Amino acid sequence: MKYETGSAQETYALGEKLGESALPGQVYALNGGLGVGKTVFSQGLAAGLGVGGPVCSPTFTILQVYEDGRLPFYHFDVYRISDVEEMEEIGYQDCFYGKGVCLVEWADLIKEILPEGTIYVSIEKDFAKEDYDYRVITVDFPQGSDGAERMAEV
Repeated sequence: MKYETGSAQETYALGEKLGESALPGQVYALNGGLGVGKTVFSQGLAAGLGVGGPVCSPTFTILQVYEDGRLPFYHFDVYRISDVEEMEEIGYQDCFYGKGVCLVEWADLIKEILPEGTIYVSIEKDFAKEDYDYRVITVDFPQGSDGAERMAEV
């Protein structure tokens, strides 16, 4: 499913809608270049899960855990991961295969360990457009899931 957003608020709202419909054990693989709105999208997803505090991209810590929402939220930023073995040291399996919701920024860097059923989200910015806030956000749900139906009214 493709969505177009024209502001940070719309990007946030789309993430929030996904968070509201998220189910235990779901993993979101989030990809996009620097400055395209991954953090804003992540903050919206966290809000949709009911996370109350501030949500920042865990660029230097790699993983931030939030447990105050309706489901635990595991927010990864793997931009600084140089080897998949580092993910094992972090204990990613407990998050990927647990009862919470995972969001992995820069997920293409660890695609070989993403679980079956991962929901892929990409954010693209068209630098040729005069509208600086314009984004195309693509959400690919696994075949056979009902995620697309849950998001159909967005």
